[in-house]
Amino acid sequence: MPPQPELPEPAHPEVDSMLSRRFGKEVANYFSGSPLNRVGFLRPDHQFLSSALNHPSTTFLLFNKLEPLTKSGSELARCTFADVKPIIGENPFEKSEEEVIAQYNSTLYVPQIIFLGLDERKDGFKYKEHYKGQPWFAVDVTPKESVKEKAEELLERMTSTGLEFSKGRMNLSLQAEEAAIYAEARHLLDWNERNPFCASCGYKTLSVNAGFKRTCPPKDIASEVNQGERPPCATRTGISNLCFPRTDPTVIMAVVSADGTKILLGRQKRWPAHFYSTLAGFLEPAESVEEAVRREVWEESGIHLGRVVIHSTQPWPYPANLMIGAIGQAIPYGETIHLGHDAELEDAKWFTADEIREALRIGTSGLGDDAGPEYKEGGLRLPPKTAIANQLITAVANGFASGSPMI
Repeated sequence: MPPQPELPEPAHPEVDSMLSRRFGKEVANYFSGSPLNRVGFLRPDHQFLSSALNHPSTTFLLFNKLEPLTKSGSELARCTFADVKPIIGENPFEKSEEEVIAQYNSTLYVPQIIFLGLDERKDGFKYKEHYKGQPWFAVDVTPKESVKEKAEELLERMTSTGLEFSKGRMNLSLQAEEAAIYAEARHLLDWNERNPFCASCGYKTLSVNAGFKRTCPPKDIASEVNQGERPPCATRTGISNLCFPRTDPTVIMAVVSADGTKILLGRQKRWPAHFYSTLAGFLEPAESVEEAVRREVWEESGIHLGRVVIHSTQPWPYPANLMIGAIGQAIPYGETIHLGHDAELEDAKWFTADEIREALRIGTSGLGDDAGPEYKEGGLRLPPKTAIANQLITAVANGFASGSPMI
């Protein structure tokens, strides 16, 4: 079984406060805890982006078909401007954002660039009075259209030095900080790739705001119709003609029995034998998090929940989820399992504290990995600590809900 990376540090754990005394330290889940200051208000500033792009300290992450270039299973490969220059050109931010929109040409392929933020722990780059650190960018170097040959040359050169584009489906072996930066980059690259056309008029959109917005330009100089003027579009009415990255909220919950002695877990048919996890599902429109937790648990297992408490959250860039972790407690007369509502689960069971603790000790792994060396066939298997499901189960076992460890 591959080693499981450490989780990110909680925010300011050394600072005493009434909230930390009441609720304990904040739980930081895998894919969160990025060291980068995103300085989102500087994304439209092409003078800033140009300066950051060409600075000697700037780091570039390369993605091919959403797969990151890695130095090892736990480390992203750091590239330079010289590496990506053949793909993105001398200065893609030479013109202002307004000029880029006004001169939009739908026939030109522009490789996707994402400004990820500044690592303020590093010296070197400085912009104006307040903004300094090491700039980070992500670049899509997938070989296609006008950059196909140059991108193929770049990929061959990079992989010939021992680097590789990760084939792992989840990239759950990256160290915590690396995972958080990767999650931001992948989420934005995936969203831009999925939204090349305006949802209202169907015409091509243009990436702006350093990859964090897409606009439906009013003109296209490649068109000979009406001097390039596009037809009216609902997207271009109101205060802006922009669309923004989507985040899909998902609830995931550890369910505790009415007496607090057992935890409900379920399994899907495609999972390895004896592998169980917490229940989960998408938040629906006009539904609170607490309502979504109760609905999903009843639909999938037949269990009726009373009180629901939010525990922590986890970004999940596959492609754009935010996992909202919760603890819910069954009501005394609603603990009978019934799988007949929704066919999503193959099985659901109540597990005792001893079964949970043993599985947390020796039976955690990714879905495609073997359990630990002490694991005995037939025992309960659980997700790794990089999954929020593990953190929810661990929290309940350690007394997050009751105030004392489960017995």
